[in-house]
Amino acid sequence: MALNLDAVGKTIGPVRRKYSWKDAVLYALGVGAGFSDLDYCYEKDLKVIPSFGITTLYDFMPQLLSNSNVNLAGILHGEQEMFFHRPIPPEGEFITEGRIANYYDKGKKKGALVIGKSETFDLNGQKLFTSIGTVFSRLDGGFGGEDAPKKEITIPDRDPDFVVEAQPLEDQPLIFRLSGDVFQLHVDQEFAKMAGFEKPIMHGLCTHGFACRALIEKLVPGEPEKVRRLACRFTKPLYPGINIKTLIWKTDDGQALWRVVNSENEEVVIDNGIFEYGEIPKDEIRFDDRVAIVTGAGAGLGRVYALELAKRGAKVVVNDLGGARDGSGKGSKGPADKVVDEIKALGGEAVANYNSVATPEGGEGVVKTALDAFGTVDIVINNAGILRDKSFLKMEPQNWQAVLDVHLNGAYYVTRPAMAVMKEKGYGRILMTTSAAGLYGNFGQTNYTAAKMGLVGLMNTLELEGEKYNIKVNTIAPVAASRLTEDILPPELLDNLKPELVAPMAIYLVSEQCPVSGNIYNAGLGCFNRAAIVTGPGAVVGDSSEIPNPEQVVAHWKRIADLKGAKTYQSAAEIIGDVLGALSKPAMAAAESVTGFTSVADVFDAMLGAFVAGAAAGVDVIFQYIISGDGGGDWFCVVKDGSCQVEAGTHAKPTCTLKISAGDFLDLMNGKLPAMQAYTSGKLKIEGDIVKSQLIEKLFKL
Repeated sequence: MALNLDAVGKTIGPVRRKYSWKDAVLYALGVGAGFSDLDYCYEKDLKVIPSFGITTLYDFMPQLLSNSNVNLAGILHGEQEMFFHRPIPPEGEFITEGRIANYYDKGKKKGALVIGKSETFDLNGQKLFTSIGTVFSRLDGGFGGEDAPKKEITIPDRDPDFVVEAQPLEDQPLIFRLSGDVFQLHVDQEFAKMAGFEKPIMHGLCTHGFACRALIEKLVPGEPEKVRRLACRFTKPLYPGINIKTLIWKTDDGQALWRVVNSENEEVVIDNGIFEYGEIPKDEIRFDDRVAIVTGAGAGLGRVYALELAKRGAKVVVNDLGGARDGSGKGSKGPADKVVDEIKALGGEAVANYNSVATPEGGEGVVKTALDAFGTVDIVINNAGILRDKSFLKMEPQNWQAVLDVHLNGAYYVTRPAMAVMKEKGYGRILMTTSAAGLYGNFGQTNYTAAKMGLVGLMNTLELEGEKYNIKVNTIAPVAASRLTEDILPPELLDNLKPELVAPMAIYLVSEQCPVSGNIYNAGLGCFNRAAIVTGPGAVVGDSSEIPNPEQVVAHWKRIADLKGAKTYQSAAEIIGDVLGALSKPAMAAAESVTGFTSVADVFDAMLGAFVAGAAAGVDVIFQYIISGDGGGDWFCVVKDGSCQVEAGTHAKPTCTLKISAGDFLDLMNGKLPAMQAYTSGKLKIEGDIVKSQLIEKLFKL
């Protein structure tokens, strides 16, 4: 088994974890809190220990380990770092999304480091904390990767400023494990002995929680919300019931170093501790050091977007051709220059760009301006637009094409080179601009509405392609006064349709804090809501033995047209999977009446008996199965010269590798999950020669 090097950068999650005040209190009790610090243990005016956020790892880490293909027999939690952006509420829901940030190779016999990074938000999209965890894998070194950069943390050569003593209970692991870490090493006597310990050991993250309490007590007493950063390295195991000391050295305003030692033998059990603290930062969306491109930014919405981004720290490329509302004329530098001057007068940074976005060269030129002036691109707001309204039968081809060139093609021409930069750096935010006319239609605007709906389709695919690179793509449908609406809407309404009332949604959607991608939002008059393409449950007409006819469609029309229970989809594969699932329901119902396989191992035990030797003539193939989750494992099957061999473990040169969770695998084998639905929905991943995987159903009759 080898590390999956292709997993670096791919998104994990979002993983959701609901919690109540009882969970926060249970964690506090698990890390030694009690009547001495009742603020953590009493629901009245409850304060949450910041390190409670570590409980999100119990859902996130298994997925990270599965994706990395790390050898679970040799893993240890090596380092942990957390950055806190705002206080954790006493109850709510954690929404965590992250990725494998890097692998480091310590050497063949020295192991490897797997670095996982995640961001956790609340239900409102507010970022709560960032976690960076290092898993040390003793058995995965020597893959040819780079070594980890050196970290130099020097504890001052003097007595600590504070020493906080504590005595974890003999039963401490039994309480702490209820917060989510139920690994047997911390509770099972026989397992602990098998692992080389006298008895179950303390959770490293439990000791970590004791240290967090100690640091708060001495540096920000009664104010856990002031904790900004907590980092450390786990160095030695600790048995429960043994006294510990947290040693703290203040090094600067708002900064301290720390370690935890075993009071009996003075061994350091947690080292390289960093603690930063200070006033709660203003709850403000900022774009410091971010570079934003706003097209059509010489007036109206684009101007407001550019100004607001600059006020919040962004460096802005103000793009505007300076042409007429219908796109005619040679253009003018005036509109873009004026907005740049406004930004500079406010103390911001901006440059003008006068390219037309309606050509590939123009789009490249916009991005080149950003790279030449600021070195990168983080944000693109595709806002440029023109109008050439006519009823459909009077719509000349040149007017049709001109509007598509600016709105739809313009977004493509600018976004493509910008997204290449974003992919390389692993971060980006892209905003498309649709409209109510595009979503719902408007008389006399076929060119405009077609372009605007096309942008939604562009978003849908870019959301999928950008996911693993932390590029989020959303769409806004603004209702605002602009050159495009000034003679369409009544004057009394125009006065109330200020672009400033749309900007908050646009600014949030291109911020680092925005957790969503692939969504559409209406915005205007200070009113915001989500729009979506939804699909009703529908009906299966006919069966696999006959082609349905129009009369059968009519007979089922009420169910086909019913949107009750409608849902949204994030990809074409998802809806295809549901269609296949609907078609297979009769077969699934029949399968449910049969007991079938009850464990993954049963399936592989049955494979030799189910092998169809007559179908294997001339076949030379090796199937590798990697089954994740409880009851899973690795098996491979070799079919050659009409014979079959099935063994547990991994093969060095599989023809194709099939990855699936244990539960989904059993559903697949028991006929409850069609193979194509499993594949198109992402539940079944196939690597290597995908075509050869189709031989499985032919070679085995399970």
